[in-house]
Amino acid sequence: MRHTLLPLTALLLLAAACGPKWQETEADGFRVITQRGGPTLGVSSATILTYQGYAFKDLNRNGTLDIYEDWRRPALERAQDLAAQLSIEEIAGLMLYSGHQAIPAPEITDAQRKFLQEDNLRAVLMTTVESPETAARWNNNVQAFVEGLGHGIPANNSSDPRNETQATAEFNMGSGGKISLWPTTLGLAATFDPDIVREFGRVASAEYRALGIATALSPQIDLATEPRWSRFNGTFGEDPDLDVDMARAYVDGFQTTDGAPDGWGRESVNAMIKHWPSGGPEEGGRDAHFNYGKYAVYPGGNFETHLRPFTEGAMHLDGPTGSATAVMPYYTISYGIDPSGKNVGNSYSLHIIYDLLRERFGYDGVVCTDWNITYDNRAIEAFDGKCWGVEELSVAERHYEVIKAGVDQFGGNNDKDPVLEAYRMWEEEFGEQDARERFEQSAVRLLMNSFRTGLFENPYTDPAAAAAVVGNAEFMQKGYEAQLKSVVMVKNHGQALPKQERLKVYVPKRFYPVSQGMFGFGGGTPARWDYPVDKALVEKYYDWTDNPAEADFALVMIQGPQSGAGYDVADRNKGGNGYVPISLQYSDYKATYAREKSIAGGDRLEKSANRSYKGKSVKTPNYSDLKLVMDTKKAMGGKPVVVAVALGRPAIPEFEPYADAILVTMGVQNQAVLDLVSGKAEPSGLLPMQLPADMRTVEEQYEDVPRDMRCWVDADGNTYDFAFGLGWSGIIDDARVAKYK
Repeated sequence: MRHTLLPLTALLLLAAACGPKWQETEADGFRVITQRGGPTLGVSSATILTYQGYAFKDLNRNGTLDIYEDWRRPALERAQDLAAQLSIEEIAGLMLYSGHQAIPAPEITDAQRKFLQEDNLRAVLMTTVESPETAARWNNNVQAFVEGLGHGIPANNSSDPRNETQATAEFNMGSGGKISLWPTTLGLAATFDPDIVREFGRVASAEYRALGIATALSPQIDLATEPRWSRFNGTFGEDPDLDVDMARAYVDGFQTTDGAPDGWGRESVNAMIKHWPSGGPEEGGRDAHFNYGKYAVYPGGNFETHLRPFTEGAMHLDGPTGSATAVMPYYTISYGIDPSGKNVGNSYSLHIIYDLLRERFGYDGVVCTDWNITYDNRAIEAFDGKCWGVEELSVAERHYEVIKAGVDQFGGNNDKDPVLEAYRMWEEEFGEQDARERFEQSAVRLLMNSFRTGLFENPYTDPAAAAAVVGNAEFMQKGYEAQLKSVVMVKNHGQALPKQERLKVYVPKRFYPVSQGMFGFGGGTPARWDYPVDKALVEKYYDWTDNPAEADFALVMIQGPQSGAGYDVADRNKGGNGYVPISLQYSDYKATYAREKSIAGGDRLEKSANRSYKGKSVKTPNYSDLKLVMDTKKAMGGKPVVVAVALGRPAIPEFEPYADAILVTMGVQNQAVLDLVSGKAEPSGLLPMQLPADMRTVEEQYEDVPRDMRCWVDADGNTYDFAFGLGWSGIIDDARVAKYK
């Protein structure tokens, strides 16, 4: 049912009888309509319809109040009404998700105008922004542009995690910042406190909405049972019970608007949980962004456990929104899981998406591929397309297979043409009506995430408010407190900590190898020696000395071992298969105990199906970190050596015998380390992972099984196992430990 625009005489009579229920004001580049008993509308070019005293946006400019324009209607009815009106070209645009878009200025680029107008794309992935005000104005320019197109569908902007800190950032409670700074996801897990994670979600969602972001491409809830995996730091660790609770809390925090009957409102941000059915069990720890890491394996037969953070956590919320609204499958081939024997990337798998996610677990939200899965892969080591298992298909055929599997959206694709080709393939195989119904099904799911978050009413954001909200003092304080609670003290021999202020401290320079990217490849930063912490910051706590003989104690700041990504072109060029170990120790490593034959393997670009690296050796570029601790211990004589080690995944702590105290950090500011060293705060974090005793246990553990390694035992007899941590009085044995260990 649609309502026609009331004539002026009727409007005057209605206003006289009932009084106006709304008023209009000018904002920064758009108009704001506030109304009693109704939502606030943000408007650029749309005509306002008045019905029963309320204001509505005539987004398709037809002079009638369509169901999808009626904010009184349930989101599902509105989505179904709009989906039925859209052309296949418009639906194809909804099924696109842009490549990464940096926002250095408020203006829309020509490329962005093209994919918004010509390709009908409405899901935009934002990366770096110049400032909160710039992000807000860019969002408003985008929303004003698309409001004047077609059916006036707003852009649903999104972001990967934005709130993780840099060690060199300094916290000042009164100053605020560009965005609140929190530990990594692994650091949040180390708090063992879902309430902290839920509060993070509330804070981050407020900041996201102020920036014009309504979808979070997070949380990453892969069960990280493979300790060598480079993306371990983005997870909640390796324990399924902890992962379930943290996943649920994260999504509740992001999606819930307090006081809203169904939980959805202007403070809500859609959560896209990733990566179904878990990218955690990567064979040998190699990552599926590359051909050499495309296989997830299950030697322990533990596939079902990896589903739990999704099915029992993020898809089974305590809050009123009920479930995460979007799911991203990982690039991996879940090797040997499909009963048909077919081994393809998860987004191509009818078994993984349709049989399990859609049918068995009843999930009817958006499923969006990870980025660039339909593009060609040219080399084993190339960072390009990730079309695992369907390399022989055309780009359009890959789109078709993904849609048939039950997926709705294509990450990293700005071009609607292959989606339209896939539609024609469906039409040819199943008929026009069936093709239309299948595409409308995806359109409804995608539109729901914009209706529920209020984007159709007001997608605009106030630049001044963005500056006031994003990184405000309260949010910065909450993030900093979470950082303090995320740090794990694993050693405190002879009560070496805390150290009272104004003692003399020796902080040795650290060697920084050529920088490595997320997956172990060089980032172009030259090697250098430098202090790991700003001298001026340290001098707020202690007197600085470069002479170990004068120091009362030493503070050594290092990073976990970084041995590469598990593939070496030089090995291949010398006649090998290219596969090399990923080491979690600083010392040189030879893979004596690796598998003789890999569980999975084989590719059109490889001569052998065996991806084993048994007997091969690897060096760790930052072996110098171990040597730094050893040299500092020698230089200090018998005086205490405190080590702060930044970890993004498990490590073999070979430096432990040379340290009197060890703090494990997972994405905190150096200031937090100094607050803990000085006793301004007490360590309370617990290990969200095991720290292995040696590389033999790493090689012999099963990629899909949690907590199955022998753990490091230190000089004090403490075992660095999951849920271990120390406070000032000794081993922490509280309700968190009782629940999860």
